[in-house]
Amino acid sequence: MLVYNVVMITFIIGIVILFFGYLFYSRYVEKVFQPDDRQTPANKNQDNVDFIPMSKNRNALIHLLNIAGMGPIIGAIQGILFGPVAFILIPLGCVVAGGVHDYFAGMLSIRNDGAQITGLIHKYLGKKTFKIFMVIVSIMLLLLATVFVYTAGDLFAERFFGVKDFTISNPIVLCTYIIILLYFIFATLFPIDKIIGRFYPALGLLLILGTGLVLAGFFINGVNLKEFSLSNYNLHPKNLPVIPMFFMTVSCGLLSGFHSTQATIISRTVNKEKDGKLIFYGMMCLESLIALIWAAAAMDVYSANLVPQNLIGTVNVVNIIANKFVPFNLAFLVTLAVIILPVTSGDTALRGLRITIAEALNLKQKMIINRLIIVIPIVICVLSVLIWAKTNTDSFSLIWRYFTFFNQLISIPTLCCATVYLALKKKNYLITLLPALFYVFITMSFIVLQE
Repeated sequence: MLVYNVVMITFIIGIVILFFGYLFYSRYVEKVFQPDDRQTPANKNQDNVDFIPMSKNRNALIHLLNIAGMGPIIGAIQGILFGPVAFILIPLGCVVAGGVHDYFAGMLSIRNDGAQITGLIHKYLGKKTFKIFMVIVSIMLLLLATVFVYTAGDLFAERFFGVKDFTISNPIVLCTYIIILLYFIFATLFPIDKIIGRFYPALGLLLILGTGLVLAGFFINGVNLKEFSLSNYNLHPKNLPVIPMFFMTVSCGLLSGFHSTQATIISRTVNKEKDGKLIFYGMMCLESLIALIWAAAAMDVYSANLVPQNLIGTVNVVNIIANKFVPFNLAFLVTLAVIILPVTSGDTALRGLRITIAEALNLKQKMIINRLIIVIPIVICVLSVLIWAKTNTDSFSLIWRYFTFFNQLISIPTLCCATVYLALKKKNYLITLLPALFYVFITMSFIVLQE
Protein backbone atom coordinates (compact mmCIF):
# COMPACT_ATOMS: atom_id res chain seq x y z
CA MET A 1 0.00 0.00 0.00
CA LEU A 2 1.32 3.44 -0.92
CA VAL A 3 1.81 5.91 1.89
CA TYR A 4 0.62 9.38 0.96
CA ASN A 5 2.01 11.37 3.92
CA VAL A 6 4.97 12.36 1.79
CA VAL A 7 5.72 16.08 1.96
CA MET A 8 9.06 17.11 0.51
CA ILE A 9 8.72 20.54 -1.09
CA THR A 10 12.31 21.66 -0.49
CA PHE A 11 13.61 18.33 -1.79
CA ILE A 12 11.53 18.67 -4.98
CA ILE A 13 12.71 22.26 -5.44
CA GLY A 14 16.27 20.93 -5.39
CA ILE A 15 15.45 18.42 -8.12
CA VAL A 16 13.81 21.15 -10.21
CA ILE A 17 16.94 23.32 -9.88
CA LEU A 18 19.03 20.42 -11.15
CA PHE A 19 16.70 19.65 -14.05
CA PHE A 20 16.45 23.19 -15.38
CA GLY A 21 20.10 23.86 -14.61
CA TYR A 22 21.17 21.03 -16.87
CA LEU A 23 18.55 21.91 -19.46
CA PHE A 24 19.56 25.56 -19.83
CA TYR A 25 22.82 26.45 -18.05
CA SER A 26 24.77 23.52 -19.46
CA ARG A 27 23.77 24.70 -22.95
CA TYR A 28 25.12 28.14 -22.18
CA VAL A 29 28.39 26.73 -20.83
CA GLU A 30 28.71 24.57 -23.94
CA LYS A 31 28.01 27.60 -26.14
CA VAL A 32 30.79 29.53 -24.40
CA PHE A 33 33.29 26.70 -24.94
CA GLN A 34 32.09 25.99 -28.52
CA PRO A 35 32.89 22.30 -29.12
CA ASP A 36 33.58 21.50 -32.76
CA ASP A 37 34.30 18.57 -35.07
CA ARG A 38 38.08 18.41 -34.63
CA GLN A 39 39.71 15.01 -34.08
CA THR A 40 39.79 14.03 -30.42
CA PRO A 41 42.79 12.47 -28.59
CA ALA A 42 40.95 9.12 -28.45
CA ASN A 43 41.27 8.87 -32.23
CA LYS A 44 44.42 10.92 -32.82
CA ASN A 45 46.58 9.30 -30.11
CA GLN A 46 45.00 5.84 -29.96
CA ASP A 47 47.34 3.42 -28.14
CA ASN A 48 44.83 0.72 -27.07
CA VAL A 49 45.68 1.32 -23.40
CA ASP A 50 44.47 4.77 -22.25
CA PHE A 51 43.57 6.36 -25.61
CA ILE A 52 40.66 4.30 -26.98
CA PRO A 53 37.49 5.73 -28.55
CA MET A 54 34.26 4.64 -26.83
CA SER A 55 30.60 5.57 -27.30
CA LYS A 56 28.98 8.56 -25.60
CA ASN A 57 26.63 6.53 -23.38
CA ARG A 58 29.38 4.12 -22.33
CA ASN A 59 31.67 7.03 -21.46
CA ALA A 60 28.88 8.73 -19.51
CA LEU A 61 28.16 5.72 -17.28
CA ILE A 62 31.87 5.05 -16.76
CA HIS A 63 32.46 8.69 -15.81
CA LEU A 64 29.51 8.60 -13.38
CA LEU A 65 31.11 5.69 -11.52
CA ASN A 66 34.57 7.26 -11.67
CA ILE A 67 33.47 10.54 -10.07
CA ALA A 68 30.94 9.17 -7.59
CA GLY A 69 33.14 7.37 -5.08
CA MET A 70 31.70 7.58 -1.57
CA GLY A 71 31.28 11.33 -1.91
CA PRO A 72 27.60 11.53 -2.86
CA ILE A 73 26.81 9.03 -0.08
CA ILE A 74 29.17 9.94 2.80
CA GLY A 75 29.03 13.64 1.91
CA ALA A 76 25.23 13.54 1.77
CA ILE A 77 24.67 11.69 5.06
CA GLN A 78 27.09 14.08 6.77
CA GLY A 79 25.94 17.21 4.95
CA ILE A 80 22.25 16.72 5.75
CA LEU A 81 23.12 17.27 9.42
CA PHE A 82 23.15 20.97 8.49
CA GLY A 83 19.43 20.64 7.71
CA PRO A 84 17.21 21.12 4.63
CA VAL A 85 19.48 23.91 3.36
CA ALA A 86 21.38 20.98 1.80
CA PHE A 87 18.50 20.40 -0.63
CA ILE A 88 19.08 23.88 -2.06
CA LEU A 89 22.85 24.28 -1.85
CA ILE A 90 23.72 20.90 -3.41
CA PRO A 91 21.88 21.46 -6.73
CA LEU A 92 22.73 25.16 -6.93
CA GLY A 93 26.39 24.40 -6.37
CA CYS A 94 26.30 21.63 -8.94
CA VAL A 95 24.74 23.80 -11.65
CA VAL A 96 26.91 26.92 -11.30
CA ALA A 97 30.15 25.36 -10.03
CA GLY A 98 30.43 21.56 -10.08
CA GLY A 99 29.06 21.00 -13.57
CA VAL A 100 31.11 23.89 -14.96
CA HIS A 101 34.26 22.58 -13.24
CA ASP A 102 33.84 19.05 -14.61
CA TYR A 103 32.93 20.20 -18.10
CA PHE A 104 35.96 22.43 -18.51
CA ALA A 105 38.32 19.88 -16.94
CA GLY A 106 37.25 17.32 -19.51
CA MET A 107 37.01 19.63 -22.50
CA LEU A 108 40.33 21.41 -21.86
CA SER A 109 41.96 17.99 -21.61
CA ILE A 110 40.46 17.05 -24.98
CA ARG A 111 41.78 20.29 -26.47
CA ASN A 112 45.25 19.50 -25.08
CA ASP A 113 45.79 15.92 -26.31
CA GLY A 114 44.31 14.28 -23.21
CA ALA A 115 46.54 16.14 -20.74
CA GLN A 116 45.89 15.37 -17.06
CA ILE A 117 44.87 18.15 -14.70
CA THR A 118 48.51 18.65 -13.63
CA GLY A 119 49.48 19.05 -17.29
CA LEU A 120 46.77 21.67 -17.74
CA ILE A 121 47.99 23.49 -14.64
CA HIS A 122 51.51 23.46 -16.07
CA LYS A 123 50.31 24.98 -19.34
CA TYR A 124 47.88 27.62 -18.05
CA LEU A 125 49.20 28.46 -14.57
CA GLY A 126 52.94 27.89 -14.85
CA LYS A 127 55.70 25.57 -13.67
CA LYS A 128 55.74 26.61 -9.99
CA THR A 129 52.01 26.01 -9.56
CA PHE A 130 52.42 22.71 -11.40
CA LYS A 131 55.08 21.49 -8.94
CA ILE A 132 52.91 22.29 -5.93
CA PHE A 133 49.80 20.66 -7.30
CA MET A 134 51.64 17.66 -8.68
CA VAL A 135 52.41 16.75 -5.07
CA ILE A 136 48.90 17.61 -3.83
CA VAL A 137 47.14 15.64 -6.57
CA SER A 138 49.37 12.62 -6.00
CA ILE A 139 48.75 12.61 -2.24
CA MET A 140 45.01 13.05 -2.70
CA LEU A 141 44.69 10.16 -5.16
CA LEU A 142 46.82 7.93 -2.95
CA LEU A 143 44.75 8.69 0.16
CA LEU A 144 41.51 8.22 -1.76
CA ALA A 145 42.50 4.81 -3.14
CA THR A 146 43.57 3.65 0.32
CA VAL A 147 40.45 4.75 2.17
CA PHE A 148 38.27 3.23 -0.57
CA VAL A 149 39.93 -0.17 -0.14
CA TYR A 150 38.72 -0.48 3.42
CA THR A 151 35.47 1.46 3.01
CA ALA A 152 34.29 -1.00 0.36
CA GLY A 153 35.74 -3.92 2.31
CA ASP A 154 33.99 -2.98 5.56
CA LEU A 155 30.63 -2.46 3.84
CA PHE A 156 30.89 -5.80 2.04
CA ALA A 157 31.98 -7.70 5.16
CA GLU A 158 29.16 -6.20 7.24
CA ARG A 159 26.34 -6.79 4.76
CA PHE A 160 27.28 -10.24 3.44
CA PHE A 161 29.22 -11.79 6.35
CA GLY A 162 27.72 -10.00 9.34
CA VAL A 163 31.17 -8.82 10.43
CA LYS A 164 31.35 -6.45 13.41
CA ASP A 165 35.11 -6.59 13.97
CA PHE A 166 36.75 -4.57 11.19
CA THR A 167 40.33 -4.86 12.38
CA ILE A 168 42.91 -6.13 9.93
CA SER A 169 43.43 -9.21 12.14
CA ASN A 170 39.98 -10.49 11.13
CA PRO A 171 40.67 -12.95 8.26
CA ILE A 172 37.42 -12.11 6.44
CA VAL A 173 38.23 -8.40 6.51
CA LEU A 174 41.86 -8.98 5.51
CA CYS A 175 40.91 -11.23 2.56
CA THR A 176 38.34 -8.68 1.40
CA TYR A 177 40.95 -5.91 1.45
CA ILE A 178 43.43 -8.02 -0.49
CA ILE A 179 40.88 -8.93 -3.17
CA ILE A 180 39.85 -5.27 -3.62
CA LEU A 181 43.47 -4.09 -3.80
CA LEU A 182 44.33 -6.79 -6.35
CA TYR A 183 41.40 -5.64 -8.44
CA PHE A 184 42.63 -2.05 -8.19
CA ILE A 185 46.03 -3.16 -9.51
CA PHE A 186 44.59 -5.07 -12.48
CA ALA A 187 42.16 -2.25 -13.39
CA THR A 188 45.04 0.24 -13.21
CA LEU A 189 47.29 -1.84 -15.47
CA PHE A 190 44.79 -3.16 -18.03
CA PRO A 191 43.67 -1.18 -21.09
CA ILE A 192 40.64 0.94 -20.21
CA ASP A 193 38.28 -0.97 -22.49
CA LYS A 194 39.09 -4.42 -21.02
CA ILE A 195 37.67 -4.03 -17.50
CA ILE A 196 36.42 -0.47 -17.00
CA GLY A 197 34.88 -0.08 -20.45
CA ARG A 198 33.34 -3.55 -20.38
CA PHE A 199 31.77 -3.75 -16.92
CA TYR A 200 31.30 -0.20 -15.65
CA PRO A 201 28.26 0.71 -17.78
CA ALA A 202 26.33 -2.17 -16.17
CA LEU A 203 27.59 -1.19 -12.72
CA GLY A 204 26.54 2.40 -13.42
CA LEU A 205 23.02 1.17 -14.10
CA LEU A 206 23.16 -0.79 -10.82
CA LEU A 207 24.02 2.44 -8.97
CA ILE A 208 21.05 4.18 -10.57
CA LEU A 209 18.79 1.19 -9.73
CA GLY A 210 19.92 1.08 -6.10
CA THR A 211 19.33 4.79 -5.60
CA GLY A 212 16.01 4.50 -7.44
CA LEU A 213 14.89 1.81 -4.97
CA VAL A 214 15.60 4.17 -2.08
CA LEU A 215 13.61 6.94 -3.80
CA ALA A 216 10.71 4.55 -4.44
CA GLY A 217 10.78 3.72 -0.72
CA PHE A 218 9.97 7.35 0.05
CA PHE A 219 6.54 6.86 -1.53
CA ILE A 220 5.97 3.29 -0.39
CA ASN A 221 7.03 3.67 3.25
CA GLY A 222 6.68 7.42 3.65
CA VAL A 223 9.47 9.86 4.45
CA ASN A 224 9.87 12.55 7.08
CA LEU A 225 11.73 15.55 5.66
CA LYS A 226 12.12 18.99 7.19
CA GLU A 227 11.39 22.01 5.02
CA PHE A 228 13.80 24.90 4.64
CA SER A 229 13.16 28.22 6.36
CA LEU A 230 15.33 31.00 7.72
CA SER A 231 14.72 29.71 11.24
CA ASN A 232 16.29 26.31 10.45
CA TYR A 233 19.07 27.58 8.19
CA ASN A 234 21.61 25.55 10.19
CA LEU A 235 20.63 22.56 12.30
CA HIS A 236 24.03 20.95 12.71
CA PRO A 237 24.19 19.22 16.13
CA LYS A 238 27.76 20.44 16.70
CA ASN A 239 26.94 23.98 15.50
CA LEU A 240 29.41 23.79 12.64
CA PRO A 241 29.03 26.85 10.38
CA VAL A 242 27.47 26.34 6.95
CA ILE A 243 30.28 28.45 5.51
CA PRO A 244 32.75 26.89 5.03
CA MET A 245 31.99 23.49 6.58
CA PHE A 246 29.01 22.51 4.44
CA PHE A 247 30.96 23.11 1.23
CA MET A 248 33.92 21.13 2.56
CA THR A 249 31.69 18.27 3.73
CA VAL A 250 29.54 17.91 0.62
CA SER A 251 31.98 17.78 -2.27
CA CYS A 252 30.86 15.10 -4.73
CA GLY A 253 27.37 16.16 -5.77
CA LEU A 254 28.24 19.86 -5.39
CA LEU A 255 31.82 20.49 -6.50
CA SER A 256 34.80 18.15 -6.24
CA GLY A 257 38.36 18.72 -7.38
CA PHE A 258 38.80 14.94 -7.60
CA HIS A 259 36.51 14.99 -10.63
CA SER A 260 39.15 16.83 -12.64
CA THR A 261 41.46 13.80 -12.31
CA GLN A 262 38.69 11.56 -13.61
CA ALA A 263 37.40 13.80 -16.40
CA THR A 264 40.90 13.86 -17.86
CA ILE A 265 40.95 10.05 -17.93
CA ILE A 266 37.68 9.94 -19.90
CA SER A 267 38.89 12.76 -22.17
CA ARG A 268 41.12 10.11 -23.76
CA THR A 269 38.12 7.98 -24.76
CA VAL A 270 35.67 10.64 -26.03
CA ASN A 271 34.81 10.30 -29.72
CA LYS A 272 33.37 13.78 -30.32
CA GLU A 273 33.73 17.07 -28.46
CA LYS A 274 29.96 17.53 -28.55
CA ASP A 275 29.60 14.43 -26.35
CA GLY A 276 31.18 16.40 -23.50
CA LYS A 277 28.00 18.08 -22.25
CA LEU A 278 26.34 14.79 -21.36
CA ILE A 279 29.50 13.05 -20.17
CA PHE A 280 31.00 15.77 -17.98
CA TYR A 281 28.21 18.19 -17.07
CA GLY A 282 25.33 15.71 -17.27
CA MET A 283 26.90 13.04 -15.08
CA MET A 284 27.80 15.68 -12.49
CA CYS A 285 24.10 16.60 -12.34
CA LEU A 286 23.13 12.93 -12.04
CA GLU A 287 25.60 12.51 -9.19
CA SER A 288 24.05 15.55 -7.52
CA LEU A 289 20.62 13.92 -7.82
CA ILE A 290 22.01 10.77 -6.17
CA ALA A 291 23.41 12.92 -3.35
CA LEU A 292 20.02 14.61 -2.87
CA ILE A 293 18.22 11.26 -2.56
CA TRP A 294 20.71 9.87 -0.04
CA ALA A 295 20.63 13.12 1.92
CA ALA A 296 16.84 12.90 2.16
CA ALA A 297 17.00 9.25 3.23
CA ALA A 298 19.58 10.12 5.90
CA MET A 299 17.44 12.98 7.21
CA ASP A 300 14.54 10.55 7.65
CA VAL A 301 16.45 7.86 9.56
CA TYR A 302 18.11 10.51 11.73
CA SER A 303 14.72 12.04 12.55
CA ALA A 304 13.32 8.59 13.40
CA ASN A 305 16.29 7.92 15.74
CA LEU A 306 17.17 4.78 13.81
CA VAL A 307 20.88 5.60 13.81
CA PRO A 308 22.94 5.12 17.01
CA GLN A 309 24.73 8.28 18.07
CA ASN A 310 28.16 6.84 17.35
CA LEU A 311 27.18 5.88 13.77
CA ILE A 312 25.72 9.24 12.67
CA GLY A 313 27.53 10.46 9.56
CA THR A 314 29.34 7.15 9.00
CA VAL A 315 29.13 4.65 6.15
CA ASN A 316 27.09 2.33 8.42
CA VAL A 317 24.07 4.58 7.80
CA VAL A 318 23.90 3.05 4.30
CA ASN A 319 22.65 -0.29 5.58
CA ILE A 320 20.18 1.40 7.94
CA ILE A 321 18.73 3.36 5.01
CA ALA A 322 18.56 0.22 2.86
CA ASN A 323 16.72 -1.67 5.60
CA LYS A 324 14.27 1.21 6.14
CA PHE A 325 13.26 2.02 2.57
CA VAL A 326 13.85 -1.15 0.54
CA PRO A 327 12.22 -4.61 0.90
CA PHE A 328 14.49 -7.12 2.65
CA ASN A 329 15.02 -9.24 -0.46
CA LEU A 330 16.21 -6.16 -2.41
CA ALA A 331 18.17 -4.33 0.30
CA PHE A 332 21.36 -6.11 -0.70
CA LEU A 333 21.13 -4.42 -4.12
CA VAL A 334 21.28 -1.01 -2.46
CA THR A 335 24.32 -1.98 -0.40
CA LEU A 336 25.94 -3.52 -3.47
CA ALA A 337 25.27 -0.34 -5.46
CA VAL A 338 27.06 1.65 -2.75
CA ILE A 339 29.92 -0.83 -2.40
CA ILE A 340 30.77 -0.48 -6.08
CA LEU A 341 31.28 3.28 -5.62
CA PRO A 342 34.55 3.18 -3.66
CA VAL A 343 35.69 0.21 -5.75
CA THR A 344 35.10 1.90 -9.08
CA SER A 345 36.54 5.22 -7.95
CA GLY A 346 39.48 3.73 -6.06
CA ASP A 347 40.76 1.89 -9.11
CA THR A 348 40.45 4.95 -11.34
CA ALA A 349 42.13 7.05 -8.64
CA LEU A 350 45.14 4.76 -9.00
CA ARG A 351 44.79 4.81 -12.77
CA GLY A 352 44.71 8.61 -12.70
CA LEU A 353 47.79 8.62 -10.49
CA ARG A 354 49.62 6.30 -12.89
CA ILE A 355 48.75 8.47 -15.90
CA THR A 356 49.61 11.70 -14.06
CA ILE A 357 53.06 10.42 -13.05
CA ALA A 358 53.66 8.97 -16.51
CA GLU A 359 52.78 12.31 -18.11
CA ALA A 360 55.14 14.17 -15.77
CA LEU A 361 57.96 11.70 -16.55
CA ASN A 362 57.05 11.58 -20.24
CA LEU A 363 56.92 7.78 -19.93
CA LYS A 364 54.70 6.23 -22.62
CA GLN A 365 52.24 3.69 -21.25
CA LYS A 366 51.74 1.39 -24.22
CA MET A 367 54.28 -1.13 -22.84
CA ILE A 368 53.26 -3.02 -19.68
CA ILE A 369 56.73 -2.66 -18.16
CA ASN A 370 56.38 1.14 -18.16
CA ARG A 371 53.07 0.82 -16.32
CA LEU A 372 54.60 -1.54 -13.75
CA ILE A 373 57.49 0.86 -13.09
CA ILE A 374 54.92 3.36 -11.81
CA VAL A 375 52.30 1.05 -10.30
CA ILE A 376 54.58 -1.05 -8.05
CA PRO A 377 55.78 1.92 -5.91
CA ILE A 378 52.19 3.21 -5.77
CA VAL A 379 50.93 -0.12 -4.43
CA ILE A 380 53.66 -0.19 -1.78
CA CYS A 381 52.55 3.28 -0.65
CA VAL A 382 48.88 2.21 -0.55
CA LEU A 383 49.72 -0.86 1.54
CA SER A 384 51.74 1.24 3.97
CA VAL A 385 48.95 3.78 4.46
CA LEU A 386 46.34 0.99 4.70
CA ILE A 387 48.25 -0.81 7.49
CA TRP A 388 48.69 2.47 9.35
CA ALA A 389 45.02 3.36 8.87
CA LYS A 390 43.76 0.06 10.27
CA THR A 391 45.96 0.26 13.35
CA ASN A 392 44.86 3.78 14.32
CA THR A 393 41.32 4.38 15.56
CA ASP A 394 40.99 7.93 14.24
CA SER A 395 42.61 7.19 10.87
CA PHE A 396 39.43 7.38 8.76
CA SER A 397 38.44 10.82 10.01
CA LEU A 398 42.03 12.04 9.64
CA ILE A 399 42.47 10.72 6.09
CA TRP A 400 39.01 11.95 5.07
CA ARG A 401 39.77 15.39 6.51
CA TYR A 402 42.98 15.68 4.49
CA PHE A 403 41.27 14.33 1.38
CA THR A 404 38.41 16.79 1.78
CA PHE A 405 40.78 19.73 2.04
CA PHE A 406 42.98 18.66 -0.90
CA ASN A 407 39.87 17.79 -2.89
CA GLN A 408 38.39 21.27 -2.69
CA LEU A 409 41.80 22.92 -3.01
CA ILE A 410 42.42 21.19 -6.37
CA SER A 411 39.14 22.53 -7.77
CA ILE A 412 40.56 26.07 -7.62
CA PRO A 413 43.43 25.69 -10.15
CA THR A 414 41.12 23.66 -12.40
CA LEU A 415 38.67 26.56 -12.54
CA CYS A 416 41.59 28.99 -12.91
CA CYS A 417 42.90 27.03 -15.91
CA ALA A 418 39.47 27.37 -17.50
CA THR A 419 39.40 31.09 -16.65
CA VAL A 420 42.78 31.69 -18.33
CA TYR A 421 41.67 29.69 -21.37
CA LEU A 422 38.42 31.66 -21.72
CA ALA A 423 40.19 34.99 -21.18
CA LEU A 424 42.72 34.15 -23.90
CA LYS A 425 39.84 33.25 -26.21
CA LYS A 426 38.05 36.50 -25.23
CA LYS A 427 35.00 34.62 -23.94
CA ASN A 428 32.93 34.93 -20.78
CA TYR A 429 35.46 33.86 -18.14
CA LEU A 430 33.22 34.91 -15.23
CA ILE A 431 31.44 31.53 -15.36
CA THR A 432 34.65 29.91 -14.07
CA LEU A 433 36.29 32.82 -12.24
CA LEU A 434 33.41 33.42 -9.82
CA PRO A 435 33.24 29.77 -8.60
CA ALA A 436 37.05 29.79 -8.31
CA LEU A 437 37.01 32.92 -6.13
CA PHE A 438 34.22 31.50 -4.00
CA TYR A 439 36.23 28.33 -3.32
CA VAL A 440 39.33 30.36 -2.52
CA PHE A 441 37.18 31.97 0.18
CA ILE A 442 35.83 28.58 1.32
CA THR A 443 39.23 26.89 1.62
CA MET A 444 40.83 29.90 3.33
CA SER A 445 37.91 30.05 5.77
CA PHE A 446 38.35 26.35 6.48
CA ILE A 447 42.04 26.84 7.26
CA VAL A 448 41.26 29.72 9.63
CA LEU A 449 38.50 27.72 11.32
CA GLN A 450 40.84 24.78 11.96
CA GLU A 451 43.19 27.07 13.83
